Amino acid sequence: MINIVLYEPEIPQNTGNIMRTCAGVGCKLHLIKPLGFSLDEKNIKRSGVNYVEKCDYEVYEDFNDFCDKNTGEFYFLTRYGRKLYTSFDYNDVNKNIYLIFGKESTGISKEILKNNIDKCVRIPINNNIRALNLSNSVAIMLFEVLRQQNFQNLLLYDMFKGKYYLDE
Repeated sequence: MINIVLYEPEIPQNTGNIMRTCAGVGCKLHLIKPLGFSLDEKNIKRSGVNYVEKCDYEVYEDFNDFCDKNTGEFYFLTRYGRKLYTSFDYNDVNKNIYLIFGKESTGISKEILKNNIDKCVRIPINNNIRALNLSNSVAIMLFEVLRQQNFQNLLLYDMFKGKYYLDE
């Protein structure tokens, strides 16, 4: 199972967008406190549109609480990572894969990253910006994992108009 983990997220719109993405691909979202917003805020619902209730998510008191309740392969997105997010083999659909993203202002704590340095990954960018938007970063990494797993259980054509809509 693929899991998205947000470590101390601060911006409700990002979390709402990520909830919608998780609902759309069937992965679980894990939120580690403190959160910079309330989950019942209208911003979460607006960003997630009508899909928030379709998102499977869980909230944890802190990183230790999260680690106590979850096992699998953990990957930490950080601009300090020395390996590209595409450097890993995510093919095993029987493994629990956790893609862990830090808060928008400061990322994941240095202590956590140092203890997991071999699983710290980065998305390459140029020197014009410090980092990509959180919800964009989640989508990039998530879809690399899904690609490697051959988009298992996802629709490969539009279910409303049909596979051959453009041919008509």
